[in-house]
Amino acid sequence: MKNIVLPLMALCVFLTTAFIGTPAHAGDYDKISFSVGYFDVFDDEGAMDMRAEYRWADPLIWQIKPMAGIEYTSDGSGWVGTGLYYDYHFGNNFFLTPSLAVGLYNDGGGKDLGHVIEFRSQIEVGYEFENASSVSAGLSHISNASLDDENPGAEVLSLYYHMPVGMLFQNAQ
Repeated sequence: MKNIVLPLMALCVFLTTAFIGTPAHAGDYDKISFSVGYFDVFDDEGAMDMRAEYRWADPLIWQIKPMAGIEYTSDGSGWVGTGLYYDYHFGNNFFLTPSLAVGLYNDGGGKDLGHVIEFRSQIEVGYEFENASSVSAGLSHISNASLDDENPGAEVLSLYYHMPVGMLFQNAQ
């Protein structure tokens, strides 16, 4: 399964460059985010990790915004959750995005993380294109925060592609 991660990451980069167009700013649009990565990157039990997230543009408080997502691994584990994120822009088109989410986890045939409730903390660094789509690399940690005696946790290294929701429908007319 490790052999498929690189081609999927290349596909994400291709999709990003294929949609470059109208100038905009990331903070102005709700975004749909897709990622592919490697689950449990620092352990031998690794698996391919795939995610889809919806990130709202309107802040709840200050510039902290809501998000919801689903995650699935090639060994059958899954997570669905919701949380908060913050986009910090620096330079012309670069950004740093920390996030924190809580969700429900099912280990399927994958790693047992010790509890059905799992927290995900993540940091991303990325680049935004002129049309408000972007790519980023993220490192996340999933853990039950000691809700159970067993709390092995897992780290995930991901490559994201983020696109404004409107881009899905601009060619449908």
